[in-house]
Amino acid sequence: MPRIAYVFPGQGSQEPGMGAPWAHTPSWGLVERASRVSGRDVAGLLLRADADTLRRTDNAQLATFVLACVAHGEVRDALPGTRPVAVAGHSLGEYTALVASGALAYDDGVRLVAARGEAMRGATELTPGTMGVVLGLDVRAVQRIADGLRRDGARVWVANLNSPRQSVLSGAPEGVALCAEAALAEGAARAVDIPVGGAFHSPLMEPARARLRAALARAELRTADVPVVANVDARPHTRPDLWPGLMLDQLTRPVRWLDAVRTLTGDLGADLLVEIGPGRVLTGFTRRISPGTGRLSVSAPDHVPALAAAVGAAGEDGAPVPAAHGAA
Repeated sequence: MPRIAYVFPGQGSQEPGMGAPWAHTPSWGLVERASRVSGRDVAGLLLRADADTLRRTDNAQLATFVLACVAHGEVRDALPGTRPVAVAGHSLGEYTALVASGALAYDDGVRLVAARGEAMRGATELTPGTMGVVLGLDVRAVQRIADGLRRDGARVWVANLNSPRQSVLSGAPEGVALCAEAALAEGAARAVDIPVGGAFHSPLMEPARARLRAALARAELRTADVPVVANVDARPHTRPDLWPGLMLDQLTRPVRWLDAVRTLTGDLGADLLVEIGPGRVLTGFTRRISPGTGRLSVSAPDHVPALAAAVGAAGEDGAPVPAAHGAA
């Protein structure tokens, strides 16, 4: 049996109509439950919302979280008795990972994600910012460039370390533009703007902390059944008392996804990473970070039996786990 880790996508993986393939699955009831808990029309977001509506931070986060939980419910039911060695989620996906690990009840997860999305949207209105992707330059070089520009007064930070040669910048528009230009001058292949109005995972998100802290005070965090590898330190955690601080720090500190995948595949010994939820971005990151690790994506219901068959075949005859299914 392969040593499986589940990973969950974050904001940016959403697309119009992404809930339609899942609407007749047994786990779709989680959508109606999320609507009752949040007071939002979650089914409308998943089935009818257009791209502009889904791009809004609070809508994107709630829709992506709920659909990933639906997909995880189908995976869990298709693989009874299968226990991942660990779970992790990229940014918002960390909340899905906490639910999947048993550390956070689903209803509390819905409330926290709704509060987080609203808090982050409010922070963007107070302090507008932007983000951009730098491709083809070592993440350490990008970090060095951003640090140097900040010493000269620019407001720019590395928000995501996604793979060895993909970083995401965050900060004031002029700071992000300066850093992107400097990265291109040092050999980056491309620098691409991300159409967002906020500087996520940077100190400009500080105003969001108070609202999320209040929501965390009303949520119950429990000892996780399996370790959750955190974004801010890329280490596995099960203790409930640590998570409020980690979740607050995640607002203003970088997502260390590169290191998180290395923890999953190295320290924790996972040889199959299964991305559960909309999109296939994390599957592509896995290929670049750990090309020898098996990787599967479950972004549609028909991927669930394919995953069950792959895991069963590997468990029965020791066959290697597929290198990819739906890989980016």
